[in-house]
Amino acid sequence: MLARRYLNPRRSMLSSFSLISLVGVMLGVLVLVVVMAVYAGMERDVKGRLLGFTPHILLRQEIGGMPVATMTDWHEAAAMAAKLPGVEAATPFVADHVVIDGGNFKRPVQFRGVDTTDPTQVKGIEAMLATDAYPDSKADLGLDDRVVISSLLAENFGIRVGDQLRLISAGNIEEVVDAYRVVEKPVLREACVEVWNKATAALGAAWKPDGDRFTVAEAVLKDEVYTPLSGLQEEPLRGPELELLGGLLVALEDNTKDDPAGVYRFGAEQKRAVEEKIAALNSTDMEKMDAEILKGLNRIVLPREVTVAGVYQASMLVLTPDIFAPLPLAQDLAGTEGAVQGVALRLSDPYQAENIAAEGRAKFGAGWSWLTWAQQFEGFFSVINQQRVMLYFALSFIVLVSAFSMMAVMFTVTIQKRREIGVMKALGAAPGQIVRVFLYQGMLLGVLGAVLGVALGRVVIHFRGELQTVMRSMGFDPFSMVTGSPLLPAHNDPLEQAVIAVMGFVLCSLAAFVPAFFAARSDAAKSLRNL
Repeated sequence: MLARRYLNPRRSMLSSFSLISLVGVMLGVLVLVVVMAVYAGMERDVKGRLLGFTPHILLRQEIGGMPVATMTDWHEAAAMAAKLPGVEAATPFVADHVVIDGGNFKRPVQFRGVDTTDPTQVKGIEAMLATDAYPDSKADLGLDDRVVISSLLAENFGIRVGDQLRLISAGNIEEVVDAYRVVEKPVLREACVEVWNKATAALGAAWKPDGDRFTVAEAVLKDEVYTPLSGLQEEPLRGPELELLGGLLVALEDNTKDDPAGVYRFGAEQKRAVEEKIAALNSTDMEKMDAEILKGLNRIVLPREVTVAGVYQASMLVLTPDIFAPLPLAQDLAGTEGAVQGVALRLSDPYQAENIAAEGRAKFGAGWSWLTWAQQFEGFFSVINQQRVMLYFALSFIVLVSAFSMMAVMFTVTIQKRREIGVMKALGAAPGQIVRVFLYQGMLLGVLGAVLGVALGRVVIHFRGELQTVMRSMGFDPFSMVTGSPLLPAHNDPLEQAVIAVMGFVLCSLAAFVPAFFAARSDAAKSLRNL
């Protein structure tokens, strides 16, 4: 009763000191509740977006512990995986990069193949469409000429539904680089002049007539001719030269070995074949070969014209594909020639992915890779958890500062109440009783501040849409661009908010205990004289 009376000594609702302490605690708890609820909502939103298009489990073949690039016969594996409990669908997976050419801009982007014959995948894309900003968006991609792009890509380059884009495959970019690297080099007889001249000269001098046949010493053919020439296959050679060199090595192998004599015997036709290959390599036309190589690049990098059928809502918080393309188009762009890179499994409960993957490993045996969505984004979710801990740590200081403010107020109150403290001690009050008077006062403020902070925090979260509307009217709304949603995501976690309230109450109680402890140790006579 005495602690409650000290809260309003002038018969008002609360004294100014008590009100300041209460507001400080309330604001600290409110900020922590709102920020953590918004962060939890953003985390759930990110996971929802990821699980909307990411395979819950990616099944791939592997050799020697490494996944193979493509799977040709994937239908049987998909059928077996679809029979696992909890698996809703098993669909082909293709993803890669392309260069998007919009006329005024060119940019490398990531694309993901969509099996348009699977209603589940089509509905998944349809649920992500940004129909508010792009009302004409559709998820009907057909087979090869329509795509759905991200809102970030659309906004950055002003792309609208119905626009035409050109996609240039980057899957064979290594072949393109190798082709240009080759044409920059001289022909074989000039690039490897020492090895070539030495080997061909040694062979020319080693031919020995033997009736209607010809012999070459074993040591010369193996050590001075065949081995040096076979080593030239590791050099970056033009395709025609590499083919001629391979034909020469095959011709050198077309012989009969005479072990007692230590020679290799060639027929006249066999010798002529070897000499023709050498002569062809000595007369190759570099300009003609380079023209054929560069002409072949039109086949390697084949642009594809597509129409933007829709725009889906993307977010800066999570890396999503820039383009969703029909599976046949994705296979062409990735250069898989009708094959796929894996089988994407969608589950009824994505959080059971690890259990289902373990069951799949036991059923399929070795030679298969089962990558769950949690493993694919392990690093990303680890960063999110670290950010969550850092937010708790940083924002807890707001409540701690409020507690220190309450401590300062309680010190002021104990100084104001020195005579009352002296009277209580003179009447026989124990130090513990005096401590409890001021401790209860801090605890009451802590309870009120924590409860009001949580309540007002939930009110702010509930009306966050209206608050965003007000901010937009003032020309300020940084949240929509980051989250990719007109409404700031939020999630109220009652347990988490209860922990925040208890933390605020405990800090306030500790803040009140310190001045109460010093007040209880004061001398009664000095307190009565107000010294």
